[in-house]
Amino acid sequence: MASAIEFGASPEGVQSLALKRANRHGLIAGATGTGKTVTLQMLAEAFAREGVNVFAADIKGDLSGCAGTDPTPPGWATARAAEINLPLTPEAAPVVFWDVYGELGHPVRTTVTEMGPVLMGRVLEATDAQAGALTIAFRIADDWIKEGKNEGLLLDINDLRAMLTYLSENAEDIGKQYGLVTPQSIAALQRKLLQLEMDGAERFFGEPAFKLEELLKPRPDGKGTIHVLASERLVQSPRLYSAFLLWLMSELWEELPEVGDQDKPKLVFFFDEAHLLFRDAPKELINKVEQVVRLIRSKGVGIYFVTQSPTDIPEIVLSQLGNRFQHALRAYTPTDQKAVRAAAQSFRANENVDVAKEIQELGVGEALVSTLDEKGAPTPVARTKIRPPNGHVGPILLADRQALMRANTAGRVYEKAIDRESAHEILSERATQAAEAVAREEEREARDKEAARSSRTTGTRSSGRTSAPRRTGGSRTTAVERQTGRVASGVFNTIVRELMRGILGTPRRRR
Repeated sequence: MASAIEFGASPEGVQSLALKRANRHGLIAGATGTGKTVTLQMLAEAFAREGVNVFAADIKGDLSGCAGTDPTPPGWATARAAEINLPLTPEAAPVVFWDVYGELGHPVRTTVTEMGPVLMGRVLEATDAQAGALTIAFRIADDWIKEGKNEGLLLDINDLRAMLTYLSENAEDIGKQYGLVTPQSIAALQRKLLQLEMDGAERFFGEPAFKLEELLKPRPDGKGTIHVLASERLVQSPRLYSAFLLWLMSELWEELPEVGDQDKPKLVFFFDEAHLLFRDAPKELINKVEQVVRLIRSKGVGIYFVTQSPTDIPEIVLSQLGNRFQHALRAYTPTDQKAVRAAAQSFRANENVDVAKEIQELGVGEALVSTLDEKGAPTPVARTKIRPPNGHVGPILLADRQALMRANTAGRVYEKAIDRESAHEILSERATQAAEAVAREEEREARDKEAARSSRTTGTRSSGRTSAPRRTGGSRTTAVERQTGRVASGVFNTIVRELMRGILGTPRRRR
């Protein structure tokens, strides 16, 4: 195995990325159409050849080309390979396809509990008050789990909906122990859950949950596997997209053991359209990302953000990215010009490269590159012509993708969803039993009243009197009083029915 990946050539010579420093993270930036996706594909294939597993979000479908091959590569690719003297070796990489919606890849799911209140709040675009209600819901669920109660299992959207309804119905008692929960916050969260469900996100929450070991499995041939997340549809829900990828990074950080700096990473994680993660993100979330990026490298994981401009990444996170591939930027506005200056200042100087000038002159497939050398120091910036990928450039055919999915028996275990007893079923059953008890009590009281009325009628008849009975101290009811009683009973019935609907949230599941 090589100690470095040769990814292109510059006037200074062949440019490479040291595998030992690949876990120090990276950035691929540039305007639309400058070659970022091809650079991403080339790096993913190169890591896989060296036995490093890769996870990458595929925004446009082009990254599926890693799984295909072009026996006769396109003319531009062969010309570039000959120009930089890095010949192509057409081959398909080992690829596994995943998809939150289960359409263009094996389903990938997690539970509401694993997502946690912070990321769930971001998915739902919760206000501070709504985020507080979510935190209380998760805290109560955790307390129930500690007590061995399955009603604390928040596996899917129905479970979270049932828990929020429970909070609403018991707000006074909950407020005394956990804090104030307002009906307005709960109602708003319920509406947002409904919208999330209508967007198809209910497929993402549930079981069987995605296992991280899927991303780390070694291959018998020593190559790495490229795990492609089909994101063409997912990115249309940017909050869910960014929350899912951040959840995955966080899980890797929390679950993987410390390994320090190895000869090569265990996994390289490409986060395309990275600006979606940080747009309108609260400070708490940005601090979480910075913490994950700073510490996850010791777990053998490298994170590479892909975006249009370095300014899309908060400075506290950007400072952690040691390997940089800067494609062309356009400076049409003062904001663009500021981004160009910021990008230029982030590179180690090279007397032969005027970064601020050349960053606007780069052609498609060219980049200003600086990587970390074997000692961990950044190399001087170099204007580099990036080598083409060895795989197919562009999306593969749907039939080819489906054939690869059928052949992957490990991924097929996620095809069938599991719905075990959890918060929704238990809280719904409890609410049903309570409502039925109220109904039975009402029926008993009605029978008692009817029996008393019948007894009085029988006594009157047996006395043989035909004249109108004389009233005595309230032992009989007037017609008006009886009518009022029937109205009150009807109102009570309506209240009971509405209470059942409020508690259940959804129709009772048939078993």
